[in-house]
Amino acid sequence: MPNGIPVKPLRKDLEVFLSKRGLKQKWVKAKNIFESDLRHPSLHTELLEPRWRGIYSFRLDKTYRALFFITDGKAEVFQITNHYR
Repeated sequence: MPNGIPVKPLRKDLEVFLSKRGLKQKWVKAKNIFESDLRHPSLHTELLEPRWRGIYSFRLDKTYRALFFITDGKAEVFQITNHYR
């Protein structure tokens, strides 16, 4: 995995969020891409403002984004949100 980092397992509430919205397949696809290349263009990975907090996001689809931070070389997703365009 040259340009990716592993993603920690999701909390139960985030699993429920994905299931209720039919996003499980999109999550698995985005997670796999992220773990192989976190800078893949389809993910639109970005460091959010204010940058000093170290919160990043990547795209599940045009509507939903996963918010995460990196600790101990792993990405921990702490929220999945609507991305307001």
